[in-house]
Amino acid sequence: MSALNLDDFSDLIERPDSGVRRDAEERRERLAVPAGALGRLDELGEWLAVAQATVPVRPVARPRVVLFAGDHGVAELGVSARTAGSAHELVRAVLEGGSAVSVLARRLDVPVRIIDAGLDCDPALLPDDVVRHRVRRGSGRIDIENALTTEEAEQAVRLGMRIADEEADSGTDLVVLGDLSVGGTTAAATLIAALCGTDASVVTGRGGAPIDDLAWMRKCAAVRDALRRARPVLGDLLELLAAVGGADLAAITGFLLQSSVRRMPVILDGVVSSACALVAQRAAFRSPDSWLAGQLSGEPAQAKALDRMALNPLLDHGVTVGEGAGALLALPLVQAAAALAAELPERAEEKTV
Repeated sequence: MSALNLDDFSDLIERPDSGVRRDAEERRERLAVPAGALGRLDELGEWLAVAQATVPVRPVARPRVVLFAGDHGVAELGVSARTAGSAHELVRAVLEGGSAVSVLARRLDVPVRIIDAGLDCDPALLPDDVVRHRVRRGSGRIDIENALTTEEAEQAVRLGMRIADEEADSGTDLVVLGDLSVGGTTAAATLIAALCGTDASVVTGRGGAPIDDLAWMRKCAAVRDALRRARPVLGDLLELLAAVGGADLAAITGFLLQSSVRRMPVILDGVVSSACALVAQRAAFRSPDSWLAGQLSGEPAQAKALDRMALNPLLDHGVTVGEGAGALLALPLVQAAAALAAELPERAEEKTV
């Protein structure tokens, strides 16, 4: 396997066609509904036109929820409300239909795909189509050791790229991206702090299942110690993911980059997908053109990452459950924007006397 340089994606991701954006804006001006009357739905319609490279936009007919799963060794420090190594229970809940994202996905008739990138469990506990992609069992404790070897980080990024290709090739026209992890928000906060040059206390939140003050202080300390290990490798994004990321985060980063190459729109969920997006943006500055921030989760690190990428969240409902649930709530608005942009009639030409 050849060495992977994430910076190479900068040459693979095409610059958005300015003509498409201009055509979308001009078409919007001709519609019977006055420009601006639909609020952010107008903006979403133009975003889709650019992402799809077509005017009028095509309906979002085959969306899919894609969730990357993994356990993080840093959870052993008590930085999460969940027990270390228990992310497989989150996966099982989704598969059995008892999670928030499962309920929403059934209601919206959207299929859910789960990829085990680094769960710390016996593979026999889960279906083969989930566990067969696993890079390694769990990730290292990032406060004292690397999450992955460089080879594992590359394998995980390539896994994400492969999943993006599979989705694009199968006809998926929009992905709702999320994670199923324990300890993942600690790794995400570390990545964002490192890339934004921020202290641990500024980016450390209380996670999807809120933690108490003592756990928050342990989490701050873990991010602080991990940051010391991250700063020396900031110049190499693959090494950064190996040092303080994890198999799931590296896979999400690869997925986002390859989705941008394939021009497949992605709705980001919470702090984990936002952290990976920030890494991907550092590698290829044009990659965020095909992403939408679905929601603001309340995690301070997520807000900082989205601000750095100039992504304005669509929703702010305080959804912290993770699983892609908050991003999935944004999907109906995106579908509505696509329908309006494509189906609203143009104004009749005024007759001159």
